[in-house]
Amino acid sequence: MSVYSSLTRALAQALVDVLWFVEGCEDDRMDPDDAVKVLEGVAHLVTRLSSDQRIEFITLLGSMAAEEADPSRRAFLEGFPAGFGLVEDDS
Repeated sequence: MSVYSSLTRALAQALVDVLWFVEGCEDDRMDPDDAVKVLEGVAHLVTRLSSDQRIEFITLLGSMAAEEADPSRRAFLEGFPAGFGLVEDDS
């Protein structure tokens, strides 16, 4: 039996894992320009989601954050919607 409740949950988890890795990479592990390209590419992709898809993804990110034990990863998940252009940043 799968540990994920849905394919959407599994793919969201995989996406977050990759982005968490890319964002946390030291310059000697990944070229900073390549890291920026990856992060900007994902930001562009998620901003093209429909309104319903955005709501679903933001809700999923919120539940993932609530379940996350690592404080820095939880902060990454909580900041994901604003950081990747899913919502307007109020700051």
